[in-house]
Amino acid sequence: MAANPKKLAQELSKRGPYTVLRGDLALAGQPGVVYTPAEGFDLPAVAFGHGWLTGVKRYTKLFEHLASWGIVVGAPDTERGPMPSAVGLATDLLTTLDICTGVRLGTGRISVHPSRLALVGHGSGAGAAVHAAARREVAAVAALYPAPVSPRAAEAAERVRVPGLVLVGEKSLGSMTSDAIAVARGWGRKDVVFRVVSKANDEGLAEGRRLLGALGVGGPERRTQERTRALLTGFLLHRLTGDRTYAAFSDLTAEIPGSTVITDPDLVDRDLGSQVNMLLDH
Repeated sequence: MAANPKKLAQELSKRGPYTVLRGDLALAGQPGVVYTPAEGFDLPAVAFGHGWLTGVKRYTKLFEHLASWGIVVGAPDTERGPMPSAVGLATDLLTTLDICTGVRLGTGRISVHPSRLALVGHGSGAGAAVHAAARREVAAVAALYPAPVSPRAAEAAERVRVPGLVLVGEKSLGSMTSDAIAVARGWGRKDVVFRVVSKANDEGLAEGRRLLGALGVGGPERRTQERTRALLTGFLLHRLTGDRTYAAFSDLTAEIPGSTVITDPDLVDRDLGSQVNMLLDH
């Protein structure tokens, strides 16, 4: 019997069974942080790109969550100014993957498998993750609430040949600050899961108070964070470890509570208002 997606999503929204360790990427020459399970060999790993004006400290709970499920997370803390370079952050993401696979982690009882790698990012960091994936093949890519970057991530997505996950907040879908539709439409390999997260704002993933939040632009959303953790963790566990228990999170049509899957991004783009309402009101 196939696992129940609702039950799995509830389980994956909570911390996993592993004890979590935190380290400093700067010890390997790259400013940033690394989170790992306390031990484990041939683990999967992701490099995470932060959003605009948002350092890695704003994703601590997300990193701890992924590590608690057995996934190593490396996050460069660079390109934090008002005019960040998506290409520069993409380079740092690839360097971070090299560190995760080539440098001894923890006490020596941790190793990363070189074919179990993914690129993940939020906001402008999602665009950087797509740019990085266009330069080097990994096992999977997750663009969480992608924001417009230069050069355009949608053009880079055309060169991505691995499975992808693209999330967008219901409140942000179709806005000028979201690039999710274009990125999903441009994906080179059409094995991309495009989900609208219910009642979410694209900025809600970042934790704690931010400068933009103080100005009234977005802010942390607990429900958005929980739903994102579940969707991302399930997708990564399936794509990076091959665990069929979580296959629904990579399914292009599977319905998972708290989100709506859009099987055709062109459908949304042609008549945004009416089509989105139809897709979400079910």
